[in-house]
Amino acid sequence: MIARDAFQFLIPLLLITVAAFWLHSFVIGVILLVLMSFVAFFFRNPRRTIPADPSVIVSPADGKVVKVEQVGNVTKMSIFLSLFNVHVNRSPIAGTIEAVDYRKGSFKAAYNHTASIENERNVVMVSDGRIKIVFTQIAGVVARRIVFWKRVGDAVQKGELVGLIRFGSRVDILFPAGTAVTVAVGDRVRGGSSPIGVIRN
Repeated sequence: MIARDAFQFLIPLLLITVAAFWLHSFVIGVILLVLMSFVAFFFRNPRRTIPADPSVIVSPADGKVVKVEQVGNVTKMSIFLSLFNVHVNRSPIAGTIEAVDYRKGSFKAAYNHTASIENERNVVMVSDGRIKIVFTQIAGVVARRIVFWKRVGDAVQKGELVGLIRFGSRVDILFPAGTAVTVAVGDRVRGGSSPIGVIRN
């Protein structure tokens, strides 16, 4: 499976590729085929098994945990997504989208921790009535397009697709009081299926 946003790239590429081969431009055609393969690979959307336990918080993204720190009374976790990670994003809990705050910014490398506060980003709050989880889609040097498919008031299931970030990025998650982080820096996680925290309430 691939994310629906891929088709706006794949269809034009397919038409140009067919035209290249029809005009006997075989080298260009092969290059375009490779590019099509990369686009399909980047926008892949693999099936995931979502943990049924309602106390489990799942990762909103695939990637590597690069930071876990206490910020006031919340714990902040950062996940870095390379070009080779799956880039669709998922809701970490079941609940309702309570807030969406898109903020313009710079495009520093996503592995740079200042990217969390300086880069273009989309801040999302999900509430299940017990807790509010905030996660942030963050653009990077190559990632120049943040996509979010949901609106304030929409209900989401845990692990449900909510958006994506194109071509390398970062996702931050804030864990409020009453929750605990269950992964560490260096761990690799998968969106929708990897438990990254628990609700203690």
